[in-house]
Amino acid sequence: MKANFNRAALNEALNLLRSIVPTRTPKPILRCVQITTDKKTARLCATDLEVAINYSLYEVQVEEPGDVVIPVDPLSSVARESVDEVLSIEAEQGTCTISGADSKFTIYGQESSQYPAVSGFDGDADIELSLDNLQAGIEQSLFATAKESTRYAINGVLWEIHDKKLLLVATDGRRLAQCRVKLNSVANEEVAAKSMIVPAKTMALLDKIATGKDAVAVKLVDNQVQLSCANVVITSTLVEGNFPKYEDIIPSDYDKKLTLSTEAALSAVRRSALLTSEESRGIKLSITSDSAVFSGSTPETGDAHVRIPVDYKAEPVEIGFNPQFLIDALRVVKTPEIELNLGQPDRPGLIKSGANFLYLLMPINLG
Repeated sequence: MKANFNRAALNEALNLLRSIVPTRTPKPILRCVQITTDKKTARLCATDLEVAINYSLYEVQVEEPGDVVIPVDPLSSVARESVDEVLSIEAEQGTCTISGADSKFTIYGQESSQYPAVSGFDGDADIELSLDNLQAGIEQSLFATAKESTRYAINGVLWEIHDKKLLLVATDGRRLAQCRVKLNSVANEEVAAKSMIVPAKTMALLDKIATGKDAVAVKLVDNQVQLSCANVVITSTLVEGNFPKYEDIIPSDYDKKLTLSTEAALSAVRRSALLTSEESRGIKLSITSDSAVFSGSTPETGDAHVRIPVDYKAEPVEIGFNPQFLIDALRVVKTPEIELNLGQPDRPGLIKSGANFLYLLMPINLG
């Protein structure tokens, strides 16, 4: 194999591929990237056996088609640190030579035939949506997934289709985020009727694709989902298990409602949390007819109170929340105002933003 690569394009591709390459694995070949060239393009593949990326690179001039499997870290380091616009990559018998105007690197690879097969996107999509819309939905849901849990189903984001919109739901057991994303098309109604849990790692990977107006084609194949956008195909194993019945969790009988400025509420939460500590990681929200007061305190340091004027007609209420959980939601809200719904102090709080985003969070006992 011998080809000349645009260094910037190669570096961008390797940055995405590196994000799924395992740092520790009993299979050293998985720490590698496979590069395959034909007459006009280069195909770069990486996998950790759960998620795979097939990246087509067109900014390349191929002199001799072929393939090579080499460790991604040294290759990525060379592409990142090089000052050349073009890098020449030549591979023979598992040894890869990378040459610039004043540099030459030799990297030892592995047997190409031993690298796991990484598939492309074949056939028609089941659904399509814009990358911008999908990434906006990821921003409003991914943060609420469980980071470490033996309940594997909540380590991913639930995908469901309702009324030509994609519903994304995530929870870690203490909070729940739900958003709706507009679809471009639904080609397969049978697949559209199914729900699937996409791993958090895969959702984060989709968020790293360079933003643009490209459409994302989605295809469900057995226990895997394939997502194709521009020159990138991501194949991911779905999370097994039963996602919590989120419809039963979201209350619909709240009688305490008020409207808050998103920016003012976010600022109030941040400031009232300044004097909290690891032992008292909670703030209190006290609502009366004309004000919402956010307060935090520690016995050693002192206390903080931040007041927001409101128009509130229900009974006064006091409730405690984890401030970071509030901040996580408020900073992804796209509307200038939110609607806060409350019940008794021991019931969850519900934040609504427009028709497409809601956030449920459990209260905490402030003693």
